[in-house]
Amino acid sequence: MSDEEDYEFDYSDDDEQMEDANGDLHVQIENQYYNAKQFMEEFGSDHEKTLQALEEVLQLQQEESDWGFKALKRIVKLHFDKKEYDDAISRYEELLGYTKSSVTRNVGEKGINSILDHRLWFKTNLKLGNLLYEIGDYARLTKIIKELLLSCDDEDSEDGVKKNTQLLEVYALQIQMYTSEKDNKKLMSMYEKALRTKSGVAHPKIIGVIRECGGKMHMMQGDWDKARSDFFEAFKNYDEAGEPRRLQCLKYLVLANMLSESKVNVFDSQEAKPYENDGEILAMTQLTDAFLHDEIKHFEQILNRNRAAIMDDPFIRHYIDQLLRTIRSKVLLKIVKPYKRMDTHYIARELNGISVSEAESLLTSLILDHKIEARIDQVKHTLVLLEKTQQQERFQSSLQKWCSSLERAHALTMKRISATI
Repeated sequence: MSDEEDYEFDYSDDDEQMEDANGDLHVQIENQYYNAKQFMEEFGSDHEKTLQALEEVLQLQQEESDWGFKALKRIVKLHFDKKEYDDAISRYEELLGYTKSSVTRNVGEKGINSILDHRLWFKTNLKLGNLLYEIGDYARLTKIIKELLLSCDDEDSEDGVKKNTQLLEVYALQIQMYTSEKDNKKLMSMYEKALRTKSGVAHPKIIGVIRECGGKMHMMQGDWDKARSDFFEAFKNYDEAGEPRRLQCLKYLVLANMLSESKVNVFDSQEAKPYENDGEILAMTQLTDAFLHDEIKHFEQILNRNRAAIMDDPFIRHYIDQLLRTIRSKVLLKIVKPYKRMDTHYIARELNGISVSEAESLLTSLILDHKIEARIDQVKHTLVLLEKTQQQERFQSSLQKWCSSLERAHALTMKRISATI
């Protein structure tokens, strides 16, 4: 009897040790699976380390398990994404073996369907969304975007880089819609959200779309420098993707560059240089050259000669008046620099025959922006440039008036306080 008790005790102890060992292995397999997910987030689906880490999950398990099923499912998707279709089919057949006994029917069906259906569903709905955007059906497009975003948030959807890539595709569509609707508040929020999302293996066309819309948003806000930066990034991405849209975006870059009054020629960059003499871009190249050399008459001649090529784009057309005002202001500063007094009729003629009222409006803006120190006699139509001593006198006079106003206000306040005591 004692021997039996000893035997039963020994048997129970071995069983517990076995359970502990199995428990440790289970934890090890689970940890390895999450390590593999971490590799995927850091390196992307095209990195060999991700595949190796997932294979280690399968090597660790002594029998088929849920973690092995999850790892194998991701291996199939990785091979599919890398267009390694023979490997994908082979591992897919291996995955089907798990559905017979290793995982529940529900888990098995969900895993298989995620491979077969999700990519097709996502791509189909994304294409539908782009079609709805093109025809301007924003009500239906909004619903499609919501469904696409929900699919990206699904717990069983792709993780890490792949998930971010799909998110950026949806964000690009959403940003285009807000740009067309001129909803700057939502556009700004979505644009910043897209920039915070790691681009991963996103197609450069998607990044180009996001950056182009960002450039247009900054243009609407009058932030020419930020617009120029975004248009340049958009152009580079379109160029990398071989998108015809790159030339239109290059025009926007040239426009923003001139509005920012930059002295750098866009076509000096190695990315833009090959397109300098392209027939579609030549007019903008000539405009840039005239702008940089302050040749206003030549600038307007180019504009008039290529009106169809330049003005047919509604976006560019919207900023032509601002562009003319910019170059006229540049030239105006050079005209008035050597003089103390000038006839505004003469200034108007030098600015390629604009009206006197337009010339005086430009002068007023320059004075208010403190780019010149002067006053305008609108009766005699004369611009009087102030010398430094006069400028100082004006400043001191204004300062004195301000001090006097403060003293009067102080005296009045003290008088009221005394009256209440």
